[in-house]
Amino acid sequence: MAYKNRLGKKNKDFLSAQKSFVKSIVLLIVFVLSIIFIFGDHGLLELYKLKRKSSQVQNYIEALRTEKKQALKEKNKLENDLEYIEKLAREKYKMVKPGEKIFKVLPK
Repeated sequence: MAYKNRLGKKNKDFLSAQKSFVKSIVLLIVFVLSIIFIFGDHGLLELYKLKRKSSQVQNYIEALRTEKKQALKEKNKLENDLEYIEKLAREKYKMVKPGEKIFKVLPK
């Protein structure tokens, strides 16, 4: 009877060790998959970075569209608005009409 008792105890110890080994393997697999899910090439961290980059690109595109609209307005004025062209010539290039004089105001 003592022999059966020892075999039963060894068998229970073996089964207990086997269960703990399987649990350890499962936990290790879950841990590795979690790390891959978060930090992998297609993980959450990469998704967050891509969304942030996408937002930056969208903002840049919007800024370029606004700049393009301003450039088209400027082009239209330069092609069609004679008053604007005259104003620009006077302010930027210091041009005057015949008979006009330029006065410079000097700071004190």
